[in-house]
Amino acid sequence: MKLATLRDGSRDGYLVVVSRDLQRAVAAPIATMRDAIEDWERSEPVLRTLFSALEAGTATGAFAFDPARAMAPLPRAYQWCDGSAFLNHGTLMQKAFNLDPIEGADQTPLMYQGAGDDFLGAQQDICLPSVSQGIDFEGEFGVLLDDVPLGCSAQDALSHIKLLVQINDVSLRALAPREMKTGFGFLHAKPSSAFAPVAVTPDELGDDWRDGRVQRPLNVEWNGQWFGNPHAGEMNFSFGALVAHAAFTRKLGAGTLIGSGTISNRDRAAGSACIAERRAIEMIDHGGVRTAFMQFGDRVKMEVFGADGQSIFGAIDQRVVQANG
Repeated sequence: MKLATLRDGSRDGYLVVVSRDLQRAVAAPIATMRDAIEDWERSEPVLRTLFSALEAGTATGAFAFDPARAMAPLPRAYQWCDGSAFLNHGTLMQKAFNLDPIEGADQTPLMYQGAGDDFLGAQQDICLPSVSQGIDFEGEFGVLLDDVPLGCSAQDALSHIKLLVQINDVSLRALAPREMKTGFGFLHAKPSSAFAPVAVTPDELGDDWRDGRVQRPLNVEWNGQWFGNPHAGEMNFSFGALVAHAAFTRKLGAGTLIGSGTISNRDRAAGSACIAERRAIEMIDHGGVRTAFMQFGDRVKMEVFGADGQSIFGAIDQRVVQANG
């Protein structure tokens, strides 16, 4: 099943069910994604029935799906926690910039709490004050949860994953070092994240949802040029482990989003899902950085395709522009 949120002038938009090929949609009988996820046990069968009708061509009121009208599938979340589940990324950054290794990072996931009040749609501009802040994209996946009890195990956590999403976790690299040194986590370095148009139930991936991981590559283009297609199955910590980590000392409310962190592969031929990692590789290989961060007018595109060649989540396709004022 595939779901999206379309703009209607409200903060939360309205929920639609989307066809598997992303061509058709129909308004859901449940008002918003927030309503659906907070009562998923009742919502899911209703939405699945409508999805089946849409696929069969019998859904009343179906219309052409326009991803440009899509907000983030969940436009605002009570809690957004982003991990760093690909250890190769951290290893490259440490080696390139002579950073001290983080004790226990291979045993306990790294995670920060981001801003969940203003998520961007797939084709919304990335509006930022200055290119001097080191504008970067980060391609990753996330999971949308129902209520998770305190102390939930990694295995049990998998049953609380209701929807999968694709994310561009925008980062401001020039602002991150100071914030990391404070020990309080990111604030200015993490502006609004963007989401692909459609959220999908894990069963939509078939065998490509396995071991609590999305077993597909993420295709990343920067200004129309290939940047990378790293495979997300190389996650060192599964989504089950990330959810369990977040729930270690607190329960997680329905609608919590957990992210994987930037996708990173040991094989250099896979490229990267963020500019910072390419710069780290340049430091290691050449002794200096050769790639600048994003400039105003730049575009980034991210998309995941199934084994059948169809787009799974739709594409994130964003332009960087200067914020007014």
